[in-house]
Amino acid sequence: MKKSLLALLVAAPLALTLSGCVISVKDGEIDHSFMSDHEDRAYSNRKKIAKVQLGSSFADMQETLGVADFSETYTDGEQTVRVLYYRTQRKHKDGLTTKDECTYLQFVDGSLVQTGNGDEYKR
Repeated sequence: MKKSLLALLVAAPLALTLSGCVISVKDGEIDHSFMSDHEDRAYSNRKKIAKVQLGSSFADMQETLGVADFSETYTDGEQTVRVLYYRTQRKHKDGLTTKDECTYLQFVDGSLVQTGNGDEYKR
């Protein structure tokens, strides 16, 4: 009886303090898959962007690179300007993608006219 009561007195507070917590251990390793996914995507985007050529079509680039992290479309006089931003580096360890971590591709009337660092793009 004393052992049961003692076990209850020790186990009850522990159970109440751990409620709602999830503890995951994988052979003593920390799971970095989230971060490595971002780094893999950035590396893949850099490799693909390094091969693009000015004059490439908007449709071809979207097919090659996939969905952009950010995009803008506006008109400049009679021309339609589209800017796609793809993550190519990591500057902040917050897991979010910002334009300063991207490379931009600027298209005028569907044709690639320039690329550069995402935070340097100006209308």
